[in-house]
Amino acid sequence: MKEISFIIDGQKVRAQEGQTVLNAADDAGIFIPRLCNHPDLEPFGACRMCTVLINGKPQTACTHPASDGLEIQNDTPQLFNIRKSILDMLFIEGNHYCMFCEKSGFCELQALAYRFGITRPKFPYQYPRRTMDATHPDIFIDHDRCILCARCVRASRDVDHKHVFGFVGRGTAKKLAVSSAKGARDTNVSPDDKALSVCPVGTLMRKHVGYSVPIGKRLFDLMPIGSDIEEHVGKQGKE
Repeated sequence: MKEISFIIDGQKVRAQEGQTVLNAADDAGIFIPRLCNHPDLEPFGACRMCTVLINGKPQTACTHPASDGLEIQNDTPQLFNIRKSILDMLFIEGNHYCMFCEKSGFCELQALAYRFGITRPKFPYQYPRRTMDATHPDIFIDHDRCILCARCVRASRDVDHKHVFGFVGRGTAKKLAVSSAKGARDTNVSPDDKALSVCPVGTLMRKHVGYSVPIGKRLFDLMPIGSDIEEHVGKQGKE
């Protein structure tokens, strides 16, 4: 495979042809924030958290192919503020109750908020009226916490091959839906489905297993989000 090189924040990065900018940055130990991206799913480019400046133009790092000679800006005050505003909007557009959420400590939205120093959103809360689907004996779907990242949609379609999840509505009325009008109980979704494991927030949760890891030992208690990439020992691509 052909080796290429480009620049991120003034640092030369070596990568393999065919990688995206996000994947190449990960391999080089450079963390670019993301929410809708997952290593086991095809890139989607919906959340815009991974937007960087490539040769001066804003592009999503998860969908843009790495190539020779790119000049990329990732760590700038402007991009930091844009990403922080995106996080702020995700919090005020839903009904997030992190203190009591059983996904707390494992939630990527919460972990990114800590990384960006968000203690409370700067925009007013919208308090949307949303519902919970608790019809399935082993799974619940809490629409209050959904950020429309489509990870579950792609995983159910491409990995589980079940097509359980999709979106209905448009604009502020857009929401996650399942393949039965009777709710999750009338679908073939399973607690072992990839769709559940890739949810970055507390929308898709397994019943009967909540709060199994004590505070202080949860994933992001021990390791701030992105630190696994930044401390990656195989930094062969970074110079």
